[in-house]
Amino acid sequence: MQAVVIGNFDGVHVGHRHLFHLASQSVDGGRVVAVTFEPLPAAVLRPERPMGRLTPAAERRALLRDLCGVAEVVELEPTLELLGRSPEGFVAELRRRVPFDAIVEGPDFRFGKARAGGLDTLRALGALHGFRVVEAAPVSVDLADGSRVEARSSVARALLAEGRVADAARIFGRAYELRCHTARGDQRGRTIGWPTANLDATGRILPADGVYAGSATLPDGTVALAAISVGTKPTFGESPRTCEATLLAPDGRPLPLPLDWYGFELRLRFHRWIRGMERFASLEALLARMELDRTEVVST
Repeated sequence: MQAVVIGNFDGVHVGHRHLFHLASQSVDGGRVVAVTFEPLPAAVLRPERPMGRLTPAAERRALLRDLCGVAEVVELEPTLELLGRSPEGFVAELRRRVPFDAIVEGPDFRFGKARAGGLDTLRALGALHGFRVVEAAPVSVDLADGSRVEARSSVARALLAEGRVADAARIFGRAYELRCHTARGDQRGRTIGWPTANLDATGRILPADGVYAGSATLPDGTVALAAISVGTKPTFGESPRTCEATLLAPDGRPLPLPLDWYGFELRLRFHRWIRGMERFASLEALLARMELDRTEVVST
């Protein structure tokens, strides 16, 4: 017995995990396959509007297997030909590639040319071809302000855009994480006693400009506290938007990292917003504020 769930699964959040849990139940613990797209269809349909990723393909595959228990991840190339198929043609092509006995989707699932197909379409096709359709109720989570929202990738992106990383973590079921390689920066941090690891976050969604308390996992598995800065470093004049982190020991002292620590993967997690990005009148004023930031990171 095999069940499939179709979606972008960007972010692999608690709503996605619920879908896969129901899929496993629908086939009594049989195989569950995630059917997704690489790249995301928006990159083909709206190439003039590049959209950052919450989870690149390799990271998404790992999360689907580790958190959702899928046996296989099938990545379809979203060509105009595939996206232009009728709902019936899309399902026929899918069953050719991935035979399945059940499909699990939420009530707003749409597929096929012009998003013409929905759950009723799937049910009709299931009656013809012998597969079951399981409708999954949306999953909602409570945010820190007392509001309740559905767990959706779009909601997580909106929260990150406001710097609300703790609320976004409620959508994901874990802290928002960047798995990126370290890159050469302007090397200013080492001259002021705050050496930073600069991340090459190309194509990734960054939270709003500001300073965050977080943590990081180094290539050797060491976990450190992290004071994370996202923004354009306005105190030193405008520069490209970057993400950098000072890695801290438990007592708040910067970790002694090699000066040429470039090209290594760093797993950087955002736990809490500390403050917005500011332009300080002097380096001394900036350093005084950074000492307060360090205190807040250590106390998190």
